[in-house]
Amino acid sequence: MALYRDNKTVQDEMLYKWKCEQDELKQNLSTKDTFAWQMTSNFCNEEKEREPPSTPNPCQTCDPSSHAQKTVLQYIGGVDISFVKGDDVNACSALVVIALPSLEVVYEDYEMIQLDTPYIPGYLAFREVPFLVEAFDRLKAKAPQFIPQVVLVDGNGILHPKGFGLASHLGVLIDIPTIGVAKNFYATDGLLKDEAYQEKVKQLETGQGFPLFSTENDVLGQAYLPKTDFSKPSKPIYISIGHNISLETAIWVVQLLCQYRVPEPTRQADIRSREVIRKWIKSHNPSQDISMITEN
Repeated sequence: MALYRDNKTVQDEMLYKWKCEQDELKQNLSTKDTFAWQMTSNFCNEEKEREPPSTPNPCQTCDPSSHAQKTVLQYIGGVDISFVKGDDVNACSALVVIALPSLEVVYEDYEMIQLDTPYIPGYLAFREVPFLVEAFDRLKAKAPQFIPQVVLVDGNGILHPKGFGLASHLGVLIDIPTIGVAKNFYATDGLLKDEAYQEKVKQLETGQGFPLFSTENDVLGQAYLPKTDFSKPSKPIYISIGHNISLETAIWVVQLLCQYRVPEPTRQADIRSREVIRKWIKSHNPSQDISMITEN
């Protein structure tokens, strides 16, 4: 009898376990607006021209410290994981919470982490989400008054080969609405970066976008060229439903947050986590040049 199993067998078993867990979590995915703040179109409680949901969201009552029942969007979270350049293990997880309308950071959490789980396409969440969940656990313990009403994730939601990307996976686990905001185009389910796509991008004006359709004509997300406070971005970002939110509302939220191409919550998470990595590397190797030491 063999005393060891080859790597392929171990990986196949891990993939099967992940697939089963992913399928189970996906059953709890919601792509609808069910929270009070999602029924408003600005900070002043102006009613949206649509009917509220007919069934309540059970997670609205599961956490008495949450802001789920507030009618005005006040706190928005952003998460990101930045890596030490050239190192796919050592990284920094970041969670920031900003307040509207000031976009001021009111809470921040960073943790140097080691990602020992291998990266497998379609299953990135199993590598990164556990650390992000821990960040939300720390937030709930230390500053529950800043639990965000929605979280922006540097990655995709249902715009994903399995229809359940990083933003969706995290949203289901933390029971908070999430939005996927990716910087790069994800070719999946009939989506191609072909001439037709390039022409649509070329014609975009700031503040405009176009839907991304699957082969079955389902809307997976939106390519959106942000209307920023500074220079015009040359590339769109890609917005998708994470969990407990409609695409319409997800786009509206992102539009509120784009001082630059990347929405402020994930932008701040990225900038600040890179600074944490710089300090971490400097403390471990004072002689190293820290000018270029981080990457997403």
